[in-house]
Amino acid sequence: MILALPDTEETTSWDARSFKVNGKVILFWNPTYDCPVFKVRRDERDFLIDADPDTFFTTDHHRPHPLVLARPALLDAGWARATIERTWRAQVGKRTLKAWDAGRDA
Repeated sequence: MILALPDTEETTSWDARSFKVNGKVILFWNPTYDCPVFKVRRDERDFLIDADPDTFFTTDHHRPHPLVLARPALLDAGWARATIERTWRAQVGKRTLKAWDAGRDA
């Protein structure tokens, strides 16, 4: 799902698998909780945790950051895909984004 987006790479961050574009993390895997960690705004994180605490959570370590952890077995693939693409769009180069959008409109 992530590597299908242009200019993304699989690498490691914080001794765990992560995916980046332009050297910036899109998503990383938390080995302690065996789950993905998504970049989201803090207000969105808080909403997700309140609305679906079985799926979404945070930790004392992650709480100060705009991140949310998700239990993979309960995670909606459509939400994950949309969140990953939104993060990618915010971090990818303008030229790549323009070409991606043009290709999708064709």
